[in-house]
Amino acid sequence: MPGKSSGNKESGQLLIEAMIAVGVVTVGLLGVFSLLSQSLGLNKVAADQYVGAYLASEGIEVVKNIIDTNIYQSRAWNVGVSDGTYAVQYDTSTLTSTSVDTPLKFDSATGAYNYTVGTTTNFKRSVKITSLRLNSQNQPDELQVDSVVTWNSRGGTQYKVNLEDHFMNWR
Repeated sequence: MPGKSSGNKESGQLLIEAMIAVGVVTVGLLGVFSLLSQSLGLNKVAADQYVGAYLASEGIEVVKNIIDTNIYQSRAWNVGVSDGTYAVQYDTSTLTSTSVDTPLKFDSATGAYNYTVGTTTNFKRSVKITSLRLNSQNQPDELQVDSVVTWNSRGGTQYKVNLEDHFMNWR
């Protein structure tokens, strides 16, 4: 009977080895799935940061476009660009004070962000204009433009992009 006893020990050892192998594979798969989940979450954060930087840059460009239009139409360079905080969108031709706490909407038909049409997003943009230097006529020779975009991302973490530019009366 020593042969039968030896066979049972080997059979039990195989079962234990199989259970350990299944455990190792399970832990390995859980690690891979956890890594994939975190990677996808970080991908969303990175994409939001890219959009936030784009929207902040767009805020600066809106003010630059208004100044360029003034020069093109032979007006004073800062007509319609006065100190204050504004909510602007890509097609803004004049600055109007609106609530800067209003979230931007994404229009999937045009691919543009605005305040009127589309799906509401987490992004909020404000553009603050400050006169820095006054000339002899008490008119600004330099404007500081701060474009700030804020949003809440995964887990309620708040993110912020703040771009600053300066425009001079050099023309």
